[in-house]
Amino acid sequence: MNRPGFKQIEVQIMGQSYLLSCPDGGETALLDAVERVDTAMCRIRDAGKVKARDRIAVLASLNLAFELSQLERKEAEREAEQQQFQASSFAQAEGSAFAEAGGSFEQDAIDPQTLSRVEDLMRRLDQTLDKDGRLL
Repeated sequence: MNRPGFKQIEVQIMGQSYLLSCPDGGETALLDAVERVDTAMCRIRDAGKVKARDRIAVLASLNLAFELSQLERKEAEREAEQQQFQASSFAQAEGSAFAEAGGSFEQDAIDPQTLSRVEDLMRRLDQTLDKDGRLL
């Protein structure tokens, strides 16, 4: 029996039929996932080293999970590089604006109490940004 907002789709994976449920509008994503799983399983089966369907399914799942973790790692590295670039761009822009206003970034020009407060604020900002990587 279908739940409201869901539909059932019959698919073939490695020659076997499966009746799957998916949310309305999610058919394309489900069919793409089925195609990836079918391709991964058939590739393992066609290599001829593994015959049991359950072992093929486990190996295909592990391969797909590994590919996903690699993509997630690359995405995280890209985001970290982007944040680092944005931080350095912000620091450059901030330094330029400060210099234009006649200021100086020399630490000895700032009284120790102000410097301590700024360092504390920077530490708190870093901790906050480390939690989710976003200021807002």
